[in-house]
Amino acid sequence: MHDLIRRYGTGLTTLFCLLVAFWLLVLIILPNFSMLFESFFPYLPVADQGGPKDVFTLGNYEKILANPIETAWFGVPVTIPIHVNTFVDTVFFSALVTFMTLILAYPLAYFLAKVASPRSIPTLLLLLFIPMWVSEALRAFAWYIILTFNGPLNAALKALGIIDQSIRWQNGIVTSYDAIVIVLTYCYVLFMLFPIYTAITSLDTNQIEAAEDLGSPWWRTHWRVVIPHAKPGIASGCVMVFMLSAGSLLVPTVVGSTKANWFPQTIYTWFNDALDWNTGAAYSMIFLLVCIIFVILMMRLFKVKLSDIAR
Repeated sequence: MHDLIRRYGTGLTTLFCLLVAFWLLVLIILPNFSMLFESFFPYLPVADQGGPKDVFTLGNYEKILANPIETAWFGVPVTIPIHVNTFVDTVFFSALVTFMTLILAYPLAYFLAKVASPRSIPTLLLLLFIPMWVSEALRAFAWYIILTFNGPLNAALKALGIIDQSIRWQNGIVTSYDAIVIVLTYCYVLFMLFPIYTAITSLDTNQIEAAEDLGSPWWRTHWRVVIPHAKPGIASGCVMVFMLSAGSLLVPTVVGSTKANWFPQTIYTWFNDALDWNTGAAYSMIFLLVCIIFVILMMRLFKVKLSDIAR
């Protein structure tokens, strides 16, 4: 605080603090507490609100355990509530998107930080930023066109002789979530790239050269030198990509099939179609809890503190 006052003065520092406090309190804390409060009361007609039926209940949370269906997990048939199945699918495929973006982003981040010429870095970063100039909605619709049955992707694959007939990408080749995973990976890979790039940039190149001079193979150099230094960036990227993917509503709605249900779509249905804000709030709280657990797991896995992720 003393550094801020010395740099910006008392008035500007006070304004910064007030704006941050307003953002945290009014736009984050109060809305979430409001949803938490509403999630413990039943959805009632206006005439019954405030009456004997309007009491504290866990019924909204219990709805997630209703309507069991027959499905298969990794080829094993299971009976599970439909909303729990949607919840598990969303968490699993969001984690898969996080893993795929990490696999794609780490080599590129290392190349930009330690291999590419410093003079070419601004141009390369600009090329990476160009897709971000287009809104996520337009990018999702563009991918919808690319993945259509008679779209350019199928046309290119048939022209190269890779496939004989068009593939319905929205219905999936491996799972019904293939198209969603592909588009989410494309949309959020930069959120994984830049934290890792920033972390690797601060690594002294002499440490890498020393490991190579001592006969360390490239994979051991990355495992023992680069990755431990980049752990805060990797953890930050994983947290951002997972939460953005799990909370995405637009991409699953645009490119997903009728068999691929994303949990935010279920929440949206409770809020917008059923007009049951109480149940929607309960589902939102469950989802928020899972995201918090994921952040804690990433911190434990990479052995970093919250301050390291927030840098």
